[in-house]
Amino acid sequence: MQPRLIQEQSLQWKMNQSLLQAIQILQFSSVELLDYIKEVANENPLVDEIDTNYNVYSELGGSGSQPDIGEINSAELSMFERLKRQLFTLNMPEEMLPVVIYGIDSLDESGYLTIDLQTWANDLQISPETALEALSLLQSLDPPGIGARTLTECILLQLQKTAGINNLAAAADLLHNHLDWVADNDLRAITNAYDVDEKQAADLIEHIRACHPKPGNLLADKKADYIIPEAAIIKEDGRWKISFYKWSKPTISLNHDYENLAGLKEEDKTYLKEKKQQIEWLNNAIDYRISTLEKIIHFVVQKQLLYFEEGTEALRPLTLKEAAGELDISISTVSRSIQNKYVQTTQGVTPIKFFFARGIDQGNGNTTSTFAIKQTIAKIINGEDKGKPLSDEGIKQKLANEYDIHIARRTVMKYREQLRIPSSMKRK
Repeated sequence: MQPRLIQEQSLQWKMNQSLLQAIQILQFSSVELLDYIKEVANENPLVDEIDTNYNVYSELGGSGSQPDIGEINSAELSMFERLKRQLFTLNMPEEMLPVVIYGIDSLDESGYLTIDLQTWANDLQISPETALEALSLLQSLDPPGIGARTLTECILLQLQKTAGINNLAAAADLLHNHLDWVADNDLRAITNAYDVDEKQAADLIEHIRACHPKPGNLLADKKADYIIPEAAIIKEDGRWKISFYKWSKPTISLNHDYENLAGLKEEDKTYLKEKKQQIEWLNNAIDYRISTLEKIIHFVVQKQLLYFEEGTEALRPLTLKEAAGELDISISTVSRSIQNKYVQTTQGVTPIKFFFARGIDQGNGNTTSTFAIKQTIAKIINGEDKGKPLSDEGIKQKLANEYDIHIARRTVMKYREQLRIPSSMKRK
């Protein structure tokens, strides 16, 4: 084998600046897109105005009403709601969930536990050991210090999760017995008592003072991020229509004062031409974003028409591959387009990716979405005789006989557990 040169022709797809920008903008939500345009405007002198009042209507026969962006509000989340949302990240037995929730509901606004372990155990008819285990789970939630019973315990819980603290035992003794040394910044007393130098003593005081005395306040009175839908899917005159909101397609207008390039230096002309081209690329990318999104939402409405007509139980399985094939675009383009995008429907503000639900082959030629099956299971259990709750086998039979949904008993059990619904023995 010897090295040699071979000349051959090949086709390659290389990304240019406009294509990279189009891909980047494709995955922006409306809010992110507006923020990005403002960043461009800050360094591009040719940007004269950013108009978000451009109305784009793409409908299945007609046009919908246009709410003002200020009408779409985010709901406030309390400290208790924020803590309960974290419970799904904990690895704990199913029976511990209501015990920990009881503990969360027993916190005060500062995040401190207002009951003792014995009261906790008595109220729920559990052992003190189980109450202590639930307390440990509660205190593992964020922010550190939640679920403490005293200020000392609150600070210790925070110090245990603090990086860079080398003498936790000294910190604990300080908090229990010599809190006045911390208040007085008494480095000499700390160095003598714990055999540390002044720098280590100062670090201990700094770590303790950095702890928040009321961790619950870190979760209180906060609002969730705004969720801004791209379009509304509504029914008017018996027909389903898609109406894109005005903020989905902002337009950028040029400052015409810069159009006359006469008398400018060559480097200035080159600079302004580049900035003009940047705006043209950006407008093209925005057009590509809205046209692609429009195609995908049209596709969703057509394929999930029964969902809009009948509700969540009628949601059919749908894949990104199906959308890509029918719309003649790549799967990655579909994925980027629906990322962090929402639509306003009669069911509420819904992420577009929700409509791309996985399905289960029932063995009879039909495929049902997993979401629809879970909703049906929940509906069956809610309507059961509370004195004689259905077993998983009974739910399986009811799904087959009344809803023509054929799945295994172990699948029923799996979905029931994912819905956090206890077994029939525990539902009595």
